[in-house]
Amino acid sequence: MTVTAQGALPATPYDVTVVGAGVVGCAIARALARHPDLRVALVEAQDDIGQGTSKANTAILHTGFDATPGSLEARLVRDGSRLLAAYAAEAGIPVEPVGALLVAWDEEQLAALPRLAEKAERNEYREAQLLGAAELYAREPHLGPGALGALLVPGESIVCPWTTPLAYATQAVRHGVHLHLNCRIERASRQDDHHLLGTTRGTLRTRYLVNAAGLHADTLDRELGHRDFTVTPRRGQLLVFDKFARPLVRHILLPVPTALGKGVLVAPTVYGNVLLGPTAEDLDDKRATDSTADGLALLREKGRRILPELLDEEVTAVYAGLRAATEHDDYRILARPGQAYVTVGGIRSTGLTASLAIAAHVTGLLADAGLALGPERELQPVRMPTLGEAFPRPYQRAELIAADPEYGTLVCHCERVSRGEIRDALAAPIPARGLDGLRRRTRARAGRCQGFYCGAAVRELFEEGQR
Repeated sequence: MTVTAQGALPATPYDVTVVGAGVVGCAIARALARHPDLRVALVEAQDDIGQGTSKANTAILHTGFDATPGSLEARLVRDGSRLLAAYAAEAGIPVEPVGALLVAWDEEQLAALPRLAEKAERNEYREAQLLGAAELYAREPHLGPGALGALLVPGESIVCPWTTPLAYATQAVRHGVHLHLNCRIERASRQDDHHLLGTTRGTLRTRYLVNAAGLHADTLDRELGHRDFTVTPRRGQLLVFDKFARPLVRHILLPVPTALGKGVLVAPTVYGNVLLGPTAEDLDDKRATDSTADGLALLREKGRRILPELLDEEVTAVYAGLRAATEHDDYRILARPGQAYVTVGGIRSTGLTASLAIAAHVTGLLADAGLALGPERELQPVRMPTLGEAFPRPYQRAELIAADPEYGTLVCHCERVSRGEIRDALAAPIPARGLDGLRRRTRARAGRCQGFYCGAAVRELFEEGQR
């Protein structure tokens, strides 16, 4: 296994290099790891995988019912949803099929629901059902007054967005992919049938290049002479409500979508909280992940109509993520065989759902571009730590604690995180390299007190693990 965060890069060229270790880049690296003859690198500018859009989204496993029929996104989301549901069951990634309700609050929105049901049919999703107001309120008794009806999409699920890319990357690294962290691409060129990538850790040479750089995919694309799309960061701010709010909502509550996206929703999470958001603000700054007073006020206004009692609950956390929106409605996945280069751009919020299907599609494009994949093997399965509230956590498993008492010694009491889980996260194939990475692997410091009580103990364990 090779995971490096400092030092010089290998001089030997790679067959394929994937730039960007978000959920899509990790999925592509995992797909390439199926071919043992390939020498593969996964390059990430930050100090951990899943640090960009992948860590700050609404954590929904979509059916693709409302995608543009016939688009590449529609096909890959539809296929990816099935693939990720099966993979999650194998790898221990929390998924809960809670279903979704698109709620109509006026006559115009109510009239749009049959069209959305027809759209779902064209996307090969046939389980959508139109509900009247009475049935809607029977399903969601805490919904605000005035809703006229809804479209039920029973196949929509909630999923853990942190464990998914970590599972992909762990499998990739265990099967020979080299993960280079803290390795920002500063320039790129092509010379003698190789790409030369100038990075903050030296020069990396590779025969084939996959650009999965998310918010920065257009920047790398321009380095290689292309101007097919421009990424406009679309900020989504969200409020996370305490676990006491969880009984208020049974489904993902969606608005009727607009051109800017799926709009403000209310959704449970696999961790037992309730999300309200996101906003949709097109910005110029690809680092603008700050929350704003205006954005949070807008969310509270929207939330008060959707689920009035939610606003009486405590807010556990506030966060913001940036989606890689472009001027195109569809994904920008493009192969340039003469350049041995594939761009994976404009993936936006459905990338988590579509990730495994995108990876299979990109692998096919590389083969069509001349990459000799060689023999294929089955990957040894991974089993990820249990983070979802609907599944037995380590502190609840008597047989686990009997074998190792560290799993019965709680450090973070809000989220019931044990010393054993923190130890495991620090000794994993891709270990936590900071307290935020530790939180995404264990939920430590992610609860009601946000680390006020457990912060010192968690930091001490982290520092011990670094020695």
